[in-house]
Amino acid sequence: MDIAVLPSHLVDQFGRTIDYLRVSITDRCDFRCVYCMSEDMTFLPRAQILSMEEIYAIVSAFVALGIKKVRITGGEPLVRKGAMELLAKLGKIPGLQDLVLTTNGSQLATLAPALKAAGVKRINISLDTLDPEKFKSLTRTGDLATVLAGIAAAKMAGFESIKLNAVILQQRNHQEVVQLVKFAIQHALDISFIEEMPLGVVTEHDRFESYYPSHLIRQDLSAHFTLLASEHSSGGPSRYYSIAGTTTQVGFISPHSENFCSTCNRVRLTAEGRLLLCLGNEHAVDLKAVVRAHPGNSYSLKRAIVDAMQLKPEKHEFNLQEQPIIFRHMNVTGG
Repeated sequence: MDIAVLPSHLVDQFGRTIDYLRVSITDRCDFRCVYCMSEDMTFLPRAQILSMEEIYAIVSAFVALGIKKVRITGGEPLVRKGAMELLAKLGKIPGLQDLVLTTNGSQLATLAPALKAAGVKRINISLDTLDPEKFKSLTRTGDLATVLAGIAAAKMAGFESIKLNAVILQQRNHQEVVQLVKFAIQHALDISFIEEMPLGVVTEHDRFESYYPSHLIRQDLSAHFTLLASEHSSGGPSRYYSIAGTTTQVGFISPHSENFCSTCNRVRLTAEGRLLLCLGNEHAVDLKAVVRAHPGNSYSLKRAIVDAMQLKPEKHEFNLQEQPIIFRHMNVTGG
Protein backbone atom coordinates (compact mmCIF):
# COMPACT_ATOMS: atom_id res chain seq x y z
CA MET A 1 0.00 0.00 0.00
CA ASP A 2 1.35 3.41 -0.98
CA ILE A 3 2.38 5.48 2.03
CA ALA A 4 0.67 8.47 0.36
CA VAL A 5 -2.73 7.13 1.48
CA LEU A 6 -1.93 8.02 5.08
CA PRO A 7 -3.63 11.23 6.25
CA SER A 8 -1.76 14.38 7.23
CA HIS A 9 -3.70 14.67 10.48
CA LEU A 10 -5.61 12.39 12.85
CA VAL A 11 -9.40 12.43 13.17
CA ASP A 12 -11.47 10.05 15.30
CA GLN A 13 -14.86 8.54 14.47
CA PHE A 14 -16.64 11.49 16.12
CA GLY A 15 -14.89 14.07 13.96
CA ARG A 16 -12.50 15.30 16.65
CA THR A 17 -9.03 16.26 15.43
CA ILE A 18 -6.32 14.69 17.59
CA ASP A 19 -3.27 16.97 17.78
CA TYR A 20 -2.00 16.41 21.34
CA LEU A 21 0.01 13.40 22.56
CA ARG A 22 0.89 12.76 26.20
CA VAL A 23 3.84 10.40 26.65
CA SER A 24 4.71 8.65 29.91
CA ILE A 25 8.39 7.71 29.77
CA THR A 26 8.36 5.92 33.16
CA ASP A 27 5.89 4.66 35.75
CA ARG A 28 8.45 5.33 38.50
CA CYS A 29 8.38 8.35 40.76
CA ASP A 30 10.27 9.66 43.76
CA PHE A 31 6.93 10.69 45.35
CA ARG A 32 3.99 8.46 46.30
CA CYS A 33 1.07 10.89 46.06
CA VAL A 34 -2.06 9.48 47.71
CA TYR A 35 -4.32 10.10 44.69
CA CYS A 36 -1.80 8.74 42.17
CA MET A 37 -0.57 5.41 43.50
CA SER A 38 -0.56 3.05 46.43
CA GLU A 39 2.18 3.40 49.02
CA ASP A 40 3.77 0.04 48.17
CA MET A 41 3.93 0.06 44.37
CA THR A 42 5.33 -2.62 42.10
CA PHE A 43 6.89 -0.92 39.09
CA LEU A 44 7.33 -2.31 35.59
CA PRO A 45 10.56 -4.21 34.79
CA ARG A 46 12.83 -2.40 32.32
CA ALA A 47 12.26 -4.93 29.52
CA GLN A 48 8.54 -4.18 29.65
CA ILE A 49 8.83 -0.44 29.03
CA LEU A 50 9.63 1.36 25.81
CA SER A 51 13.25 2.20 25.13
CA MET A 52 14.13 5.84 24.51
CA GLU A 53 14.69 4.98 20.83
CA GLU A 54 11.21 3.44 20.59
CA ILE A 55 9.63 6.49 22.26
CA TYR A 56 11.40 8.76 19.79
CA ALA A 57 10.21 6.66 16.82
CA ILE A 58 6.60 6.69 18.04
CA VAL A 59 6.57 10.44 18.76
CA SER A 60 8.13 11.13 15.34
CA ALA A 61 5.38 9.08 13.68
CA PHE A 62 2.69 11.01 15.56
CA VAL A 63 4.18 14.36 14.56
CA ALA A 64 4.26 13.25 10.92
CA LEU A 65 0.52 12.56 11.31
CA GLY A 66 -0.27 16.06 12.55
CA ILE A 67 0.41 16.01 16.29
CA LYS A 68 1.43 19.56 17.27
CA LYS A 69 1.84 19.26 21.03
CA VAL A 70 3.70 16.57 22.97
CA ARG A 71 3.69 16.46 26.77
CA ILE A 72 6.27 14.28 28.53
CA THR A 73 5.00 12.81 31.80
CA GLY A 74 5.60 9.90 34.20
CA GLY A 75 5.54 8.89 37.02
CA GLU A 76 8.16 11.52 37.39
CA PRO A 77 9.78 11.73 33.94
CA LEU A 78 13.04 13.28 35.15
CA VAL A 79 13.96 10.26 37.29
CA ARG A 80 14.41 8.10 34.20
CA LYS A 81 17.98 7.78 32.97
CA GLY A 82 18.34 9.37 29.55
CA ALA A 83 15.34 11.67 29.93
CA MET A 84 17.30 14.82 29.14
CA GLU A 85 18.82 13.31 26.00
CA LEU A 86 15.38 12.18 24.82
CA LEU A 87 13.90 15.64 25.38
CA ALA A 88 16.72 17.23 23.39
CA LYS A 89 16.01 14.87 20.46
CA LEU A 90 12.26 15.42 20.63
CA GLY A 91 12.79 19.17 20.65
CA LYS A 92 14.38 18.92 17.21
CA ILE A 93 11.57 16.98 15.47
CA PRO A 94 10.43 19.06 12.46
CA GLY A 95 6.79 20.11 12.79
CA LEU A 96 6.52 19.70 16.56
CA GLN A 97 5.27 23.06 17.79
CA ASP A 98 5.02 22.54 21.52
CA LEU A 99 7.20 20.28 23.69
CA VAL A 100 6.01 20.49 27.29
CA LEU A 101 6.70 18.67 30.55
CA THR A 102 4.72 17.68 33.62
CA THR A 103 6.85 17.17 36.73
CA ASN A 104 6.59 17.01 40.50
CA GLY A 105 9.36 19.60 40.65
CA SER A 106 11.82 17.49 42.63
CA GLN A 107 14.55 17.67 39.97
CA LEU A 108 14.02 21.20 38.66
CA ALA A 109 16.49 22.99 40.92
CA THR A 110 19.33 21.35 39.00
CA LEU A 111 17.73 20.52 35.62
CA ALA A 112 15.64 23.61 34.75
CA PRO A 113 18.31 25.33 32.58
CA ALA A 114 19.04 22.10 30.69
CA LEU A 115 15.32 21.54 30.07
CA LYS A 116 15.00 25.00 28.56
CA ALA A 117 18.06 24.37 26.39
CA ALA A 118 16.59 21.04 25.24
CA GLY A 119 13.59 22.81 23.74
CA VAL A 120 10.97 22.37 26.46
CA LYS A 121 8.72 25.42 26.13
CA ARG A 122 6.33 25.06 29.04
CA ILE A 123 6.29 23.21 32.35
CA ASN A 124 3.47 22.05 34.62
CA ILE A 125 4.51 21.50 38.24
CA SER A 126 2.39 19.60 40.76
CA LEU A 127 1.82 21.58 43.95
CA ASP A 128 -1.13 20.54 46.11
CA THR A 129 -0.28 22.42 49.29
CA LEU A 130 2.07 25.02 50.73
CA ASP A 131 2.08 23.41 54.16
CA PRO A 132 5.31 21.34 54.59
CA GLU A 133 3.72 18.73 56.86
CA LYS A 134 0.65 18.36 54.67
CA PHE A 135 2.91 18.16 51.61
CA LYS A 136 4.77 15.29 53.23
CA SER A 137 1.47 13.59 54.06
CA LEU A 138 0.01 13.95 50.55
CA THR A 139 3.19 12.90 48.73
CA ARG A 140 4.36 10.44 51.41
CA THR A 141 8.01 11.05 50.46
CA GLY A 142 8.22 14.58 49.04
CA ASP A 143 9.89 17.70 50.44
CA LEU A 144 8.13 21.03 49.88
CA ALA A 145 11.30 23.12 50.11
CA THR A 146 12.86 21.13 47.26
CA VAL A 147 9.85 21.72 45.03
CA LEU A 148 9.71 25.44 45.84
CA ALA A 149 13.41 25.69 44.94
CA GLY A 150 12.59 23.92 41.68
CA ILE A 151 9.82 26.41 40.90
CA ALA A 152 12.24 29.28 41.51
CA ALA A 153 14.83 27.67 39.22
CA ALA A 154 12.21 27.18 36.49
CA LYS A 155 11.28 30.85 36.75
CA MET A 156 14.93 31.83 36.36
CA ALA A 157 15.33 29.55 33.32
CA GLY A 158 12.78 31.58 31.36
CA PHE A 159 10.21 29.07 30.07
CA GLU A 160 7.34 30.45 28.01
CA SER A 161 5.00 29.59 30.84
CA ILE A 162 4.92 27.70 34.11
CA LYS A 163 1.68 26.33 35.48
CA LEU A 164 0.98 24.78 38.86
CA ASN A 165 -1.34 21.77 39.06
CA ALA A 166 -3.25 21.09 42.28
CA VAL A 167 -5.45 18.04 42.86
CA ILE A 168 -8.01 19.13 45.44
CA LEU A 169 -9.34 16.72 48.07
CA GLN A 170 -12.01 17.70 50.56
CA GLN A 171 -10.71 17.96 54.14
CA ARG A 172 -7.15 17.42 52.90
CA ASN A 173 -6.29 20.59 51.01
CA HIS A 174 -9.53 22.20 49.80
CA GLN A 175 -9.11 24.97 52.39
CA GLU A 176 -5.90 26.06 50.63
CA VAL A 177 -7.18 27.02 47.19
CA VAL A 178 -7.07 30.76 47.99
CA GLN A 179 -3.55 30.49 49.39
CA LEU A 180 -2.40 28.55 46.32
CA VAL A 181 -3.80 31.21 43.99
CA LYS A 182 -2.14 33.96 46.01
CA PHE A 183 1.15 32.09 45.63
CA ALA A 184 0.59 31.83 41.87
CA ILE A 185 -0.16 35.56 41.63
CA GLN A 186 2.89 36.46 43.74
CA HIS A 187 5.17 34.49 41.41
CA ALA A 188 3.36 35.37 38.14
CA LEU A 189 2.38 31.74 37.52
CA ASP A 190 -0.79 30.11 36.21
CA ILE A 191 -2.57 27.40 38.19
CA SER A 192 -5.07 24.63 37.44
CA PHE A 193 -7.26 22.87 39.98
CA ILE A 194 -8.02 19.23 39.19
CA GLU A 195 -10.86 17.00 40.33
CA GLU A 196 -9.45 13.64 41.43
CA MET A 197 -9.87 10.93 38.80
CA PRO A 198 -10.90 7.39 39.87
CA LEU A 199 -7.94 5.52 38.40
CA GLY A 200 -6.53 2.58 40.32
CA VAL A 201 -7.55 1.39 43.77
CA VAL A 202 -6.45 3.68 46.59
CA THR A 203 -6.79 2.88 50.29
CA GLU A 204 -5.75 6.24 51.78
CA HIS A 205 -9.15 7.89 51.33
CA ASP A 206 -12.67 7.43 49.99
CA ARG A 207 -12.84 9.19 46.62
CA PHE A 208 -16.53 9.98 46.92
CA GLU A 209 -16.09 11.57 50.34
CA SER A 210 -12.95 13.51 49.26
CA TYR A 211 -14.50 14.82 46.03
CA TYR A 212 -14.45 18.62 45.86
CA PRO A 213 -15.98 19.89 42.59
CA SER A 214 -14.70 22.78 40.51
CA HIS A 215 -17.75 24.99 41.10
CA LEU A 216 -17.07 24.98 44.85
CA ILE A 217 -13.44 25.96 44.23
CA ARG A 218 -14.61 28.84 42.02
CA GLN A 219 -17.05 29.84 44.76
CA ASP A 220 -14.24 29.85 47.33
CA LEU A 221 -12.00 31.91 45.05
CA SER A 222 -14.74 34.39 44.12
CA ALA A 223 -14.91 35.51 47.73
CA HIS A 224 -11.33 36.83 47.39
CA PHE A 225 -10.75 37.49 43.68
CA THR A 226 -12.63 38.73 40.64
CA LEU A 227 -12.69 35.82 38.19
CA LEU A 228 -13.23 36.71 34.55
CA ALA A 229 -14.04 34.08 31.92
CA SER A 230 -11.00 33.73 29.68
CA GLU A 231 -10.34 32.54 26.14
CA HIS A 232 -6.88 31.37 27.25
CA SER A 233 -6.07 27.81 26.21
CA SER A 234 -3.09 25.59 26.93
CA GLY A 235 -4.21 23.02 24.37
CA GLY A 236 -5.66 20.66 26.98
CA PRO A 237 -8.84 20.26 29.05
CA SER A 238 -8.41 23.23 31.43
CA ARG A 239 -11.14 25.87 31.31
CA TYR A 240 -9.58 29.16 32.33
CA TYR A 241 -10.48 32.32 34.19
CA SER A 242 -8.27 35.37 34.50
CA ILE A 243 -7.91 37.12 37.83
CA ALA A 244 -8.62 40.82 37.55
CA GLY A 245 -5.54 42.98 38.10
CA THR A 246 -3.07 40.10 37.65
CA THR A 247 -1.43 38.10 34.88
CA THR A 248 -2.48 34.79 36.47
CA GLN A 249 -4.86 32.41 34.74
CA VAL A 250 -6.79 29.91 36.89
CA GLY A 251 -7.82 26.69 35.15
CA PHE A 252 -10.25 23.96 36.13
CA ILE A 253 -9.94 20.36 34.97
CA SER A 254 -13.32 18.84 35.78
CA PRO A 255 -13.76 15.27 34.53
CA HIS A 256 -16.79 14.78 36.80
CA SER A 257 -18.66 18.05 37.11
CA GLU A 258 -17.90 19.66 33.73
CA ASN A 259 -17.17 16.84 31.32
CA PHE A 260 -14.81 17.93 28.53
CA CYS A 261 -15.01 14.84 26.30
CA SER A 262 -16.77 16.56 23.39
CA THR A 263 -13.65 18.59 22.64
CA CYS A 264 -11.06 15.93 23.49
CA ASN A 265 -8.01 16.34 21.25
CA ARG A 266 -5.53 14.00 22.92
CA VAL A 267 -4.32 10.45 23.28
CA ARG A 268 -1.78 8.95 25.70
CA LEU A 269 1.20 6.66 25.29
CA THR A 270 2.02 4.68 28.42
CA ALA A 271 5.55 3.77 29.46
CA GLU A 272 4.92 0.18 28.36
CA GLY A 273 3.82 1.27 24.89
CA ARG A 274 0.04 1.12 25.10
CA LEU A 275 -1.71 3.87 23.17
CA LEU A 276 -4.64 4.87 25.39
CA LEU A 277 -7.43 6.44 23.40
CA CYS A 278 -9.22 7.72 26.53
CA LEU A 279 -8.11 8.39 30.09
CA GLY A 280 -11.28 6.85 31.52
CA ASN A 281 -11.56 3.77 29.31
CA GLU A 282 -9.37 0.81 28.47
CA HIS A 283 -9.55 1.28 24.69
CA ALA A 284 -5.92 0.85 23.68
CA VAL A 285 -3.51 -0.35 21.00
CA ASP A 286 -0.15 -1.99 21.72
CA LEU A 287 2.32 0.20 19.83
CA LYS A 288 5.26 -1.51 21.52
CA ALA A 289 4.30 -4.71 19.71
CA VAL A 290 4.19 -2.80 16.42
CA VAL A 291 7.61 -1.13 16.75
CA ARG A 292 9.23 -4.36 17.93
CA ALA A 293 7.64 -6.48 15.19
CA HIS A 294 8.52 -3.94 12.48
CA PRO A 295 11.68 -2.12 13.63
CA GLY A 296 12.49 0.86 11.46
CA ASN A 297 9.21 0.55 9.52
CA SER A 298 7.57 3.92 10.06
CA TYR A 299 4.69 3.10 7.72
CA SER A 300 3.49 0.15 9.82
CA LEU A 301 3.64 2.33 12.92
CA LYS A 302 1.75 5.20 11.31
CA ARG A 303 -0.86 2.82 9.91
CA ALA A 304 -1.46 1.40 13.41
CA ILE A 305 -1.84 4.92 14.82
CA VAL A 306 -4.29 6.00 12.13
CA ASP A 307 -6.38 2.86 12.58
CA ALA A 308 -6.37 3.31 16.38
CA MET A 309 -8.26 6.60 16.09
CA GLN A 310 -11.41 4.66 15.22
CA LEU A 311 -11.27 3.03 18.67
CA LYS A 312 -11.37 6.32 20.56
CA PRO A 313 -14.64 6.34 22.57
CA GLU A 314 -17.01 9.28 22.71
CA LYS A 315 -16.58 9.85 26.44
CA HIS A 316 -15.47 8.43 29.76
CA GLU A 317 -17.81 7.07 32.44
CA PHE A 318 -16.33 8.03 35.82
CA ASN A 319 -18.37 7.15 38.92
CA LEU A 320 -16.93 8.12 42.29
CA GLN A 321 -19.45 6.00 44.20
CA GLU A 322 -18.23 2.76 42.65
CA GLN A 323 -14.92 0.91 42.71
CA PRO A 324 -12.85 2.03 39.72
CA ILE A 325 -13.30 0.10 36.51
CA ILE A 326 -9.85 1.38 35.49
CA PHE A 327 -7.30 -0.44 37.63
CA ARG A 328 -4.18 1.30 36.30
CA HIS A 329 -2.92 4.03 38.61
CA MET A 330 -2.20 7.56 37.41
CA ASN A 331 1.56 6.92 37.42
CA VAL A 332 1.00 4.18 34.82
CA THR A 333 -1.36 6.32 32.74
CA GLY A 334 0.89 9.37 32.66
CA GLY A 335 -1.76 11.92 33.65
